[in-house]
Amino acid sequence: MARTENSITIDAPLDLVWEITNDIENWPRLFSEYASLDVLSRDGDTTTFRLTMHPDDNGKVWSWVSERTVNRAERTVRARRVETGPFAHMNIRWDYAQTPEGTRMDWVQDFAMKPEAPVDDSWMTDNINRNSATQMALIRDKIEKAARERQKAPATPR
Repeated sequence: MARTENSITIDAPLDLVWEITNDIENWPRLFSEYASLDVLSRDGDTTTFRLTMHPDDNGKVWSWVSERTVNRAERTVRARRVETGPFAHMNIRWDYAQTPEGTRMDWVQDFAMKPEAPVDDSWMTDNINRNSATQMALIRDKIEKAARERQKAPATPR
């Protein structure tokens, strides 16, 4: 079994970070790697959805179904791939914490590749770590921009 742990601090309030990163219908605009997201079902705090990536360097389009459960009170999200593809399993935990510098967002991914997968756990660990750093930086930049825009917006009269 393999594990990756990646973190970033976003200079924005926790509520804004939570709102934007858990608006999964907006993920194709938030993440650079996703071409589309289709919600398949919702049951309370759990959403089942299909993610489709942009074609890879070989033109292959990857797609899978995941299940994601949010727990706002604990500031955590648990997700798992339902259609695992090349993974024996893939579980992801998102943790959020307010810090003096902003909101810290952690992604912990526990996974294992199937024996017949085209890559092994070590290759996938390196790939996930590289990609997580890229995606987290994009997300940080977009949320910090949204936070600045909200601060500039005039207050609406009541």
